[in-house]
Amino acid sequence: MSFYLGLALLFTHEMDSMPNHEWRVLPLLRSLSESAGETVFIIAHIPLFALSIAYLASLNTRTRKLARDIACGFFIVHAILHAFFAGHPAYEFSSLLSSLLIYGAAACSVAYFAASLLLVDGDPA
Repeated sequence: MSFYLGLALLFTHEMDSMPNHEWRVLPLLRSLSESAGETVFIIAHIPLFALSIAYLASLNTRTRKLARDIACGFFIVHAILHAFFAGHPAYEFSSLLSSLLIYGAAACSVAYFAASLLLVDGDPA
C-alpha cells in the first residue's frame, strides 16, 4: 500500500508543479522561453507516465517489482533534488501541500523498502 500511496503523491505533485512553474528550475528547461519550457515540461510527462504505468503494471512479476523499486528510488532522489533546488530563485514549492506531496512520496518509499526487507516475497506494494 505504501508504494501506491507514494505513486499517488508523486502524480499529484506533478499536478502541483504546474502552478509552481517547476520547469523554471530544471536545468534543461529554464533556458527556454516561458511557453516553450511549459510545453516541453508537459509533453515530456506523456512518455514518462506511459512507460512508468506500463512497467509498474507489468504482468511479469520480476519486471513489476523492479519497476516499483526503481520508482521508489526515484521518489527519494526526487525529494533530495527538491531540497537541493529549494534555494533557487525560481523555486516556488513553498506550501505545506507541496512539501507533503514531495516528501510524503519519499517517506512512502522508505516504508516500501523497509517492508520489502521484512516480507518473504519482497513485494509489499
